[in-house]
Amino acid sequence: MEVMIQQLINGLFLGSIYALMALGYTMVYGIIKLINFAHGEIYMIGSFIGYFLINSFNTWGILPNAWGFFVAMLISMAASALLGVAVEFLAYRPLRKSTRIAALITAIGVSYLLQNVMIYFFSPDTRPFPQAIARQTFSIGFVSVSNIQLLILGISVSLMIILQLIVQKTRMGKAMRAVSVDTDAAQLMGINVNRTISFTFALGSALAAAGGMLIGLYYNSIDPMMGVAPGLKSFVAAVLGGIGIIPGAALGGFAIGLIETMSTALGFSDYKDALVYAVLIIILLIRPAGILGKNIKEKV
Repeated sequence: MEVMIQQLINGLFLGSIYALMALGYTMVYGIIKLINFAHGEIYMIGSFIGYFLINSFNTWGILPNAWGFFVAMLISMAASALLGVAVEFLAYRPLRKSTRIAALITAIGVSYLLQNVMIYFFSPDTRPFPQAIARQTFSIGFVSVSNIQLLILGISVSLMIILQLIVQKTRMGKAMRAVSVDTDAAQLMGINVNRTISFTFALGSALAAAGGMLIGLYYNSIDPMMGVAPGLKSFVAAVLGGIGIIPGAALGGFAIGLIETMSTALGFSDYKDALVYAVLIIILLIRPAGILGKNIKEKV
């Protein structure tokens, strides 16, 4: 029982990372009905940007410890946001009027391109992520929680709240909601659709970069292929919660994290990925639109 509760706690921290990435998938899909399979590579590149920044800070003797990590995270989020905008402008915007399969194939191609560019320039080797924040463990009864886990959960939840406020309370957030409902009508009402879509990619990419840095700090390692499995699982989380629905993506992310850790607690660690996809299939058989999704009939 103690192991189950400990793994349940661990699942919340892991799930918060999946939730951050799933938000990027669901926002892009909600706006332009595209699955951005390059999102996992943005997550990976964000962690590499943070890796080089923290090492540079240490070399120069500035911004020690936690300050260096937080400054590096902000810069990584900004740089990844620009990269997300560039990917949308160069790869997806020219195909916006094309078939969905063309855009999907392009997304897969961009994913492999970013992976191989990083492998070419930085080698496929695993690198130790600098531990800018000293790890401490707190025990509450039989449950152990580290300060890194608390940091991950705190930053993830804070970013989710900020995202929700942006979408619900700001002018750009209203534009995002309008474009997601009807692009042509939004354009007729004076909304700059291209800018709104670029802003959506920027937001999602920034969240992915934050997740990449947090997971690098937690596992103390990064590599050019680190975005593949989390990227797929985050996509599963977005579908599980209801693709295109922001609260659904967050819920799906936490659910995937809990499924993984509980599988480990029950002795099925070798099959945890299979269990994640099995749960997805079961949910979609019961609720094809996801946990929070709504079945909408389309006119043809």
